[in-house]
This record gives sequence, structure tokens and C-alpha cells, in this order.
Amino acid sequence: MRHDETVTFSGSGLDRRVQLHRDAQAIGADIAAGRAETVLLWRGKVLMAGDERLARLAMDHRVLASAGAARSARPEENGRLIFAHDISPWQPAGHDEAAPRAFFDTSEQHHPDLPGEMRFVDLRRVMTRLGARDAELAATARALVLWHESHRFCGRCGRESRATQSGWQRCCEGCGAQHFPRTDPVVIMLITDGNRTLLGRSPGWPEGMYSCLAGFVEPGETLEAAVRREVFEEAGVRVGAVAYLASQPWAFPSSLMIGCRGVALDAQIRIDPVEIEDVRWVSREEVMAAFAGQCDWLQPARKGAIAHFLLRNWLADRLD
Repeated sequence: MRHDETVTFSGSGLDRRVQLHRDAQAIGADIAAGRAETVLLWRGKVLMAGDERLARLAMDHRVLASAGAARSARPEENGRLIFAHDISPWQPAGHDEAAPRAFFDTSEQHHPDLPGEMRFVDLRRVMTRLGARDAELAATARALVLWHESHRFCGRCGRESRATQSGWQRCCEGCGAQHFPRTDPVVIMLITDGNRTLLGRSPGWPEGMYSCLAGFVEPGETLEAAVRREVFEEAGVRVGAVAYLASQPWAFPSSLMIGCRGVALDAQIRIDPVEIEDVRWVSREEVMAAFAGQCDWLQPARKGAIAHFLLRNWLADRLD
């Protein structure tokens, strides 16, 4: 697909060579010389400088005194290292821990040690406003921080492990096991039947929101088999030819969304209510009207998500 690397969180050309975070002495020298900055997270939210830019802080900023260990180091175009820090233990004034979480988190938090324009916000709210580099950095930092949070203990012997390789590895001093940041592969499918595509919705979604069907790839399973299995499990529709289209890192918390297209072999829908709330065949005209805000019953997948990207390219006949 010619437009595959225009999907949100991809295509910024971030240098990910493993050698860049192996040399602890060189990294320390860069930090001492002021050639390093950090992005900051709080409970999965990213720190923004205004509405369209990911904030960067100096490595000696006083707000980092309450942060955990630096999690990642990557160079930018200007040769400066970018780290990620997490200050989740901080408790904002007036923040209600017991408040139910909404599907769309519109709240913002401001730390008193930071400038007024810097706020912690849900990355999904601002992902389409960020440039490609900021978006990729934010997704990388969020996924790494959440991985460290959920993988403190060795999966082999249960002892607490420690972060190494600038946060790109955890080592267990008890049994010697090495653990690396995980990414969970998820297939997300644009299934078509002539002029229609198959869309579904999960319980708890906002009223009218529908998206492409998706599901985790199982061990020992190909992407093509996962597409066919997930569609049949959720909608009872059999799928024939399957082709890869594009992928998207989705750090909520640690998935790689693998966009595929598939051709339906039959059109009869048989919903599994345990898997999904509703599935429908939706015409191009209905999807187009929904994107224009002119369809009363249908809200398309949120802008920035790969489902939105796939549907827009399907409407524009740009899936080649």
C-alpha cells in the first residue's frame, strides 16, 4: 500500500539501532553535556507543550526528582538523545482516584513545577495534531513506560528485575533471564462484499460508533488465518483472499495493529454476543456520509486510528 506509512504513529524515521542505547558511558556523557532531553508521562498521559507539540524537558529539571528511572534513549535529527520519564506517583490537586473512566478522557493535569501551557493529556485526544516524529516518540515512550510498570517481576522465577540497556531490557539477577519490551500483534480487517464493508461495535462504546473488526493473533497462527478466524468468530462471515495493507503501533497499551483487507465468501452475519455487540454491512455511501457527519446512526472509528485510515483509503480507492 503506497500510503501505508502515513498512518498515525508511523513514518517519522526514528533511528532504532540497538547500538544507540548499549553504550552507557557515551549516554552519560551526552546527558552531562546537555545533549539530552526527556518526554514526561503521568499515568499513561503525555506532557504536551500547547496543543500540537510534545513537551521536552531538560534532564536536570526539578520535576524529574519524583520520576522513575529513565526508560528509553533515542537520538533525534539534531543528535540529541530523547529519554522518557514517568511521574505517576504524583497526585494532582483535586484529582479523584475513584472517578469512573470515560471512553474519551478530556481531563488535563498541570504540575505546579511546569509552565502553565504544559499539560498532561490523553494521547488519543491529541494524536492527530502531533507531527510524525512527536507522535512516534510519544507512542514509544508510553508503551515502554507501561511495559516497565507491568513487568517489574521476572516471568520465570518471580523475583524483581532491573532495567538495563537504557530501559530497553529487564534483567533478573535471580535466574539470569532477560526480558524485552513486548508488542502484541493484532489484526484489524477491512472486510468487503462488493460495495459494502463489515463494521462492528463493542459494548461500552459511544452510541453509534462502529469500526473494523479486530483481534489478537494467536501463537502459531499466520496473519491470514487470524483474519479469517476473528471475522468468523465475531460475525460468522467466512473470508477468502486476505492481503496486508499497513500497520500502526498502538500503545494502548502495547499492540501492533496489522491492517489487512479480506474478501467475504458469504454475507450472512451470525453475531457471537460474547465477542461483540453488533455487526453490520455498511455501504460506501453510508461510510462517506458518516465521515461527513451526515449519518444519524453511524459514527466512524476515531480519527488517527488505523480503522479510520483504512476506511478513508477504501473510500478513495487507494488500497493498492
